[in-house]
Amino acid sequence: MAWQVDHATGPQETRLQQEVADLKDRLAPGQRLLGLDVGAKTLGLAISDPALSIATPLETLRRRKLAQDAARLAAVVEEWGVGGLVIGLPVNMDGSEGPRCQSVRQFAKNLAAAGVALPVAFWDERLSTAAVERQMIEEADMSRRKQAGAVDQAAAAWILQGALDALRHL
Repeated sequence: MAWQVDHATGPQETRLQQEVADLKDRLAPGQRLLGLDVGAKTLGLAISDPALSIATPLETLRRRKLAQDAARLAAVVEEWGVGGLVIGLPVNMDGSEGPRCQSVRQFAKNLAAAGVALPVAFWDERLSTAAVERQMIEEADMSRRKQAGAVDQAAAAWILQGALDALRHL
């Protein structure tokens, strides 16, 4: 499935692009980025290749207590040689940040406090889930039932791919 990510560029997007550029500068050679789509009940995960050019859906985790989520993410970080996180930021359609953004930012802080202390960049995730669901139906002919397990990790890949694409243009 080919991801075509097109984000508008305004002040919010420019700031987020700079966060991603700063994150890349903090990576050791060969380290990967882990993309996160943070939901109330699930965490979608996607992983970059070591060259930081392609995002691949990895898995969807059922959210549990923070300590359990952090332990699972720490295992993924270790297994895949992850050097930084790209976390989807659910900004409003007008570019402002609402309560969901605050929740995601707090999750990142809590994750660091729980032992997953990696550099973090946030990436605009507006419409990522809707775009992924549409693509799954149109291109992959997946029913909504089959999508349930794959949509969060695919949304994480969409988010991560957007950040990777921005890195190539900086």
